[in-house]
Amino acid sequence: MKSKFPKIVQITIISVYLIFLAGSVVRMTGSGMGCPDWPKCFGYYIPPTSEKQITWKPNSDYKKGFIIIKDEALFVAENDVKTSIEFNQNNWIKYTKHDYAKFNKYHTWTEYINRLTSVLAGFVFLFLIYGSLKYWKTNKQITYLAFTAFFLMLVEAVMGKMVIDTNLKPGVITIHMVIGLIIIALLLKIKFIVSKNKKKVNYNSIFNKLLIFSVIFSLIQIALGTQVRQFIDEQVKLFGFENKNYSLMNANFKFYFHRSFTIAIVLVNLGLFYINQIKNLGYKLVNWIVFLIFLETITGILMYYAEFPLGTQAIHLLSGAILFGLQFYLWLQSRKGISG
Repeated sequence: MKSKFPKIVQITIISVYLIFLAGSVVRMTGSGMGCPDWPKCFGYYIPPTSEKQITWKPNSDYKKGFIIIKDEALFVAENDVKTSIEFNQNNWIKYTKHDYAKFNKYHTWTEYINRLTSVLAGFVFLFLIYGSLKYWKTNKQITYLAFTAFFLMLVEAVMGKMVIDTNLKPGVITIHMVIGLIIIALLLKIKFIVSKNKKKVNYNSIFNKLLIFSVIFSLIQIALGTQVRQFIDEQVKLFGFENKNYSLMNANFKFYFHRSFTIAIVLVNLGLFYINQIKNLGYKLVNWIVFLIFLETITGILMYYAEFPLGTQAIHLLSGAILFGLQFYLWLQSRKGISG
């Protein structure tokens, strides 16, 4: 099992990034409330495919927990119920966690696939836990890190429910995102410990300190990005999804700070690139970091000036999460004077 563990760690990291990708597609398509409840979707384990399935009808059977739309409101069946000719509200509880009472099958299934991605990642984490136990006698840190990452995945599941219950409250989404990045950091720490392809390089204190700034700056920028994204979502609700070009009208301070803060991030990471070149440190990850910075900048510009071209939001969010991961892993290498 130990020989396969590094591969399990890599698969686990990929599974978490797939969650980021799925989540970014949900945000890009405005599908966050495609399922009004959690973990089920309109009370179903497999979501409905048409509005007819969740619209109240006379002489129909509904199981306990099923959610229906009636008079532009959501109602939950208190028990198994067979409807009569008239709607009997005594059999139903009005869904009060939020007032989002719309059905869009594309949004519903986009959100559902997002949840399935998280479930599949959960199974991958079980293999990670099992594999980490093999290191208990030789390196307990690996086991502790694996269990902590798994615990945070459970916290993320609870946060996912809170995101739905609070109707995409900005603060909850930000915490949800930051915890995801912490999970990535824990998994990368495990990967670094068990990695066999390591070689010594010259330690450079300035490079290492700049890396710390780059990691912190990326974390701040991503957290700000979730707040900006929520502002855009609110604008979309106001003007309609088809008028996304209005999304940044009367943008708030967080947007302008998020945009301007990019300059600091670019300068810090270009500094890393420069030191890596002139000192011949040999860190190949720096080149990928610069590429991702470029990708982040381009997609940000396109979203602002080209009215959110299809896919740019997903690329922007995912590349930011990958950028944080690469910077953090490079910092782990740098502080030990190791490359590979």
